[in-house]
Amino acid sequence: MKPDAGRRDLTAGPIGKTLLLFALPTLGSSVLQSLNGSINAIWIGQFLGERALAATTNANIIMFLLVAATFGFGMAATILIGQNMGRRDVDAVRRVLGSALGLFAVISTATVVVGWLAAPTILRALATPAEVYPLALAYLRVIFVAMPPGFISVLLTMALRGVGDSVTPLKFMALGSVLDVVLNPVFILGLGPAPALGIEGSAIATLIANMGSLLALVTYCYAKDLVVRLRGAEWRYLIPTRTLLKTIVVKGFPMGLQMLVVSTSALAMMGLVNRHGTATTAAYGAANQLWTYIQMPAMAVGAAVSAMAAQNIGAGQWDRVGKITQAGLRMNLLLTGVLVLVVTLLDRHVLWLFLGSETDAIGIATRINLIGGWSFILFGVSMVLAATVRANGAVVGPLVILAISMFPVRFGLANLFEPMLGSDAIWWSFPAGSLASMVMTIGYYRYGGWRKVRMTAPAEREACEGQALAEGQPTNKAMPVG
Repeated sequence: MKPDAGRRDLTAGPIGKTLLLFALPTLGSSVLQSLNGSINAIWIGQFLGERALAATTNANIIMFLLVAATFGFGMAATILIGQNMGRRDVDAVRRVLGSALGLFAVISTATVVVGWLAAPTILRALATPAEVYPLALAYLRVIFVAMPPGFISVLLTMALRGVGDSVTPLKFMALGSVLDVVLNPVFILGLGPAPALGIEGSAIATLIANMGSLLALVTYCYAKDLVVRLRGAEWRYLIPTRTLLKTIVVKGFPMGLQMLVVSTSALAMMGLVNRHGTATTAAYGAANQLWTYIQMPAMAVGAAVSAMAAQNIGAGQWDRVGKITQAGLRMNLLLTGVLVLVVTLLDRHVLWLFLGSETDAIGIATRINLIGGWSFILFGVSMVLAATVRANGAVVGPLVILAISMFPVRFGLANLFEPMLGSDAIWWSFPAGSLASMVMTIGYYRYGGWRKVRMTAPAEREACEGQALAEGQPTNKAMPVG
């Protein structure tokens, strides 16, 4: 099989070096995505003010909720793609990709329609301040239209990483980010022939960027004849077979629920934050911009660990899976720890970019980051361990752990202590939830039954090939804890 440009063999070579070289472009993609969001937040904060920034904070949480409805299926497809790539079964990779694309197109469209209709109700349920509500709704109406091309782009980048290519996603993430950042002030302020659309202009810029980067990515995949493309008779793979659809849905639904747990927890926390006024809401939004950067190494390393573990599980190389996890933990602790230190030292110097001259909001945001920022070191440990577990298709355990840490622990403690500690109770609930998640995830990784879980092979295979994934995890071999 001729290797694609940028694609690495994740089943061979030194583990630490391979993981680092695979993770760095993924981290670069995360940096670009975060810079995109941060610069857009700067445009909105500087040009439109505190109310507009608070509006996008509320709207972005709802957007995350809608992404969660489809993201789990993409994660399940990526695991299958990685395991099949580890077995060098390109046709199976394309079967999974086609099924995921067909499913994604239908569900993402339905999600956008439901989200559009439910947006006013959700904003009210969030206790969105009256002066913020019209701006948040106007922003959401356009952002919903931008979501389908964004969904498909995310699926394609996940598939590329599943086959071992983290460079191509970086290229087209850069393209989309540049388009979005450049077009935001154009449509917000009405530069040149463009009309001045205010906060709606920011959403229109995102729509154009999503569509442009998706078109460019698809064109590139076909021009380079990458693994993640369909031709001729392969187009029939867009209609999922029953067996493959069942696998993607059964494994993807719990992973989608994990995203929903996170987003509903964020919605609940947003409701608590909104009760403390617009300044606190804006400060929380600005602190979240810093936290986006702090969690990037954990997310990037987790994605790399998941891709490497899935391919090695598919290849039956369980001795490498544990070593990949250990390397991921060390890498995460180093990168996240350094970033926490840097952001803590510089937080006040960058918060003004989002909050302008709002000194009260800057003070609140600084305190939020001081109390909660360090907890992402604990969060990173959970991310790496959960990535390995999910690479073998074990998705229920991480879901239960996440639900407990988010609601009984984080939200419960915030509610319980808010009368005594005020808004500080909300900020302290973040490290409490991260600690609970880390402890439970370590326990599940070491003693849970996730190594015995098996994914299902792609549909329309001969009966003997139905054992393919099971053979990637032979029961007659010792499977180390790692």
